[in-house]
Formats: sequence, structure tokens, C-alpha cells
Amino acid sequence: MDLKPVIEFKNFSFQYHSQSEPTLHNIDLSISPGEKILIVGPSGSGKSTLGNCINGLIPFAYEGEIKGDLLIHGESTQDKNIFELSKWVGTVLQDSDAQFVGLSAGEDIAFSLENDNVPHARMHKQVWKVAEMVGMQNWLTSSPFELSGGQKQRTSLAGVLVNDVDILLFDEPLANLDPATGKTAIEIIEDIYTRENKTIIIIEHRLEDVLHRFVDRIIVINDGRIISNTDAHSLVCSDVLTKTGIREPLYVTALKYAGIKITEDIEPGYITTLQAHQHRNALTTWQASIEKPKAQKEKPSVLKVEQVSFSYDGIVKVLDDINFDIKEGEMVSIIGKNGAGKSTLSKLICGFEKQDQGTIFYRSQDLHDKSIKERAEIIGVVLQNPNQMISKNLIFDEVALGLRFRNIPEEEITPRVEKALEICGLNPFIEWPISALSFGQKKRVTIASILVLGPEILILDEPTAGQDYRHYTEIMEFLVEINKLGVTVLLITHDMHLMLEYTPRAIVLSEGRLIADTSASSVLTDHQVIESANLKETSLFHLAQLANISDGAGFVQGFIDYERKLKNR
Repeated sequence: MDLKPVIEFKNFSFQYHSQSEPTLHNIDLSISPGEKILIVGPSGSGKSTLGNCINGLIPFAYEGEIKGDLLIHGESTQDKNIFELSKWVGTVLQDSDAQFVGLSAGEDIAFSLENDNVPHARMHKQVWKVAEMVGMQNWLTSSPFELSGGQKQRTSLAGVLVNDVDILLFDEPLANLDPATGKTAIEIIEDIYTRENKTIIIIEHRLEDVLHRFVDRIIVINDGRIISNTDAHSLVCSDVLTKTGIREPLYVTALKYAGIKITEDIEPGYITTLQAHQHRNALTTWQASIEKPKAQKEKPSVLKVEQVSFSYDGIVKVLDDINFDIKEGEMVSIIGKNGAGKSTLSKLICGFEKQDQGTIFYRSQDLHDKSIKERAEIIGVVLQNPNQMISKNLIFDEVALGLRFRNIPEEEITPRVEKALEICGLNPFIEWPISALSFGQKKRVTIASILVLGPEILILDEPTAGQDYRHYTEIMEFLVEINKLGVTVLLITHDMHLMLEYTPRAIVLSEGRLIADTSASSVLTDHQVIESANLKETSLFHLAQLANISDGAGFVQGFIDYERKLKNR
């Protein structure tokens, strides 16, 4: 067996030409052939920069100064061009739109095969095979503009899988995927890892979701330096995750709340290996001690959707007979698989599209004849893709844009913009050009640009996608605060942690129909709803099962109540 590293960083540092300080400092890292590596770290830690050094985007697309050396297959990357490196390293980018080159999903998957003059018969066979692996076989003729964010991500994944490269690099592959599809993506990566013996590198915020399957090592990066290089069990037993602001697995948090010491002998790195049965008494005692919150007095309706149906082409219904009633000051998740109709529903509420049937009410007032501009006075929306919202070059000007359209005095605009940027963790970048930001930072700019307007109803499409745990928490805690002031918040999300932690109520869509409108804990412990909506059971439910706790749904709800009580102190 070849024991030589397939990737080797030697005292490697990198500084972008546009930055005054290096982004990576003295990186020493060896990755062996056939290893599966997870790289985690907070936003701006340098993890994506590290990935871009491996795939050649640095220095060929993003210029800067390199010190030290990076070897792939024993050869210095500085002696190679990006085309040569692409034959060694295949990359799935975080921003799917930036990777799309074909006029259809099938063309995009086949792109590299066409460049290599692969015969058509073999090309069609390979494209169909990988399309089936990622669940895109029914959309091969679809335009990229017809695909949801998750479908674009799966197409990008297939475009890399179709190549026979030695190293596969995934930059936040789960960012736009629904829970079940994300789970499938990790299983697909695992299958490639075990069957093809590829070297796999995954850069991802969602640690627990990646740990659905085994990884050889987890590299933790902070401030451009490697601060931990160990296995999953050792990592969750340490304080590295909490110190660097990375979310630990929920079941680990629950164990800590119950006073259980996290040690390697209970194998806590994966829910599938966790030895939880021996701690049943501690878990049930903790659950019994949790006080149930007092029932809240019901408030008046602020947004009511009544028998709403919609079709883009007049034939296939994207939404079919949707009914729900949102009360003033509620915080509600709207969840479901990619293509279930979640984003379309928000378009109807905001007036970007008009429903074919049914009525949408704002405080008993029919919104049908209200223009987009009129609705925008009461309803603010943050889209999933920040590139679809940004129109200015500078961060300050982008966040101030809506206020200037409303003729707010400039002396009032500045403090409001500064406050919004501070909340979204962007104050240090107030004078920066947007082009210098990461995808996740652009997302925060778009959130700030809506928050600054003070809408009565706020709709956010995947508000925390691409955010590290610290910024995720800052944004969500701010949303909680404005929610307490009476702002109604609707969150379209694939993040089941977000739903559990922050939204008492969840509306679940599947194939354009509403299949559940209930508590978050009930949704994630209902097998039928989970299967229909492409969700997945929370690890808290698995923990209850492993500990032989009969009331799994009650255990999950107890965790939610306990966390909310802690946050309200």
C-alpha cells in the first residue's frame, strides 16, 4: 500500500493580495490516499481558502502570496496549472450557481465528459448512472433556472462524480439540501469512499450531519491555523468545538444537560456508536425535572392562507389547497423537501406570483389587489440566494438601499445600517465591497438589508445556510428579540436544529400539499411525516431510543423547553 501522502502542506501560508494579513498561517497537514477528512471551522477561519489551495483556485483564480509548499501526488501545485490540477481534484462548490455551465442539468453533468471527447453512448450511460445516484434522473432536461437550490447542488455533485478523479473536494455540500437529501448525499460520498477508494475532503458547517457516516479525521481551523486534528470521539470529548463556536451534536448537548460526562469510553462521536443505555436513569431524571412552559394567550390572525393553489404552467400544481393561519408575533418554520413548494408559497405571500385559487389575508384584508410595493411595507423577504438580491457594490450602500428608496434622512440611515450590520456580524466590513465577501457573508448582508426596514412580517428563506454556529446564533437570537416585539417571523428552512430550537410550530409541505401543522418535536418524531417530507429524525429521538426511553417525542420536547428556559434567563 502506498503510504506517501496524496496531499501534503509544508509550512504553508497564503495571503490574498487584497488583504493586509495572511488567511492561512504555517499549515502542516498530510492526507493519505483513501482518507476521508472533514474540515470544520467558523466563517472566515480559512477552511474554504484551504480547499481552494487544493483544487487550484488559489492562486489561479484568487491571486495572492504563497509561502511554503503544497504537494499533490508528490508534485508542487505551484508547478501545475488549474487544468492539470482538475484531473486530480474534483470540486463541488458551495455556490451551485457559480458552477453551472450547461443549458440543462444533463448537459451540466456531461460537461467534463464532452471536454474529454467521451463517446456519446458511454457518456449517456455515465450521466444517467450518477443522476440516479443523486436523485436527478427526472430533471436531466430541465433548465438550471427551473431547479431549486437543492436540485442545483445535486446536479453539481453529479458533475463531479461523473469524473474519475483521485481526490473529491466538497465545499459545504449540504448547504441547500433538505435533511433526507443531505443524509443521502453523505451516504453517496460514503459509498464512493468505500467502493472507489477515493480521497475525500469535506468542508462543512453541519458537523452532526456529516457524522451520519464515519470520517477518518476532523481538522478544525480557526484564524487560519489548524487547532485540532483528531477523530470524532476525541473531538466531541474536548472543548475545541465550544471554544471555536462550532455546534456540537445535539445528543451530546443533551447528555451534558443531564450531567453526564462525555468521555471516549461511551463512543460519543457518532449517534450510531454512542453507548447511551448506561445513562438512562440520568436522562430520565433530567427529563422529569424540566418545567413545561405556561400556555400563551392566543393573539389575532396576522396572515391567513385559505384554499390557495398555484401552478407555473397551468397543468402541474406546485401548491394545492393550502390552508393555515399565522397569529401575530408567532415564529413558524415552513419545511419540506426540495421542490415541495416552500419558496413558491413565499412568492405568493409577497406578491411576486399570483395564486390561481384561494385567498391570502393580512389582518382579515385580502391582499389580492395589493402590489409588490404595497406588500413590501408590511412583509419583508430574504431570498435563499443572496446573489439574487444584491444590487450595490458596497456593503453600506446595499443595506441602506431600501431606506433611501423610502426617502429616510441620511443622518437616520447611518445608525440604522450600523445596527443591522452589527447584529449580522458584519460591522468590521462596513466599508468593504460585496465582491470581497464569502457566500455566507453575502447572505448576512441581504438579511441586514431587510432587517433595517423593520417589517411587520418577516419571511426568511434558509436564513442560516452557510453560517457558522456563532453567526447562526446571533442572527436567530436577534430574530427572537424582534419577534418578542411583535414581528411575525416565517422561516423557510432545511435546518431541523433551527426548527427545534427556535420555532414552536412547524408547517410541513410535501408535493405541494400541507401534510402537518403542529409542534416541531411532533414533526421530527412522526415517521410518516418524516418520510413524506424528506426530513430525518433528530438525534435527540435516537438518543431516547438508545437509552430505552419510551416517550421519545416527550424527550425531544423536554430538550426544547429546557433550552428555551436557559436562553430566557
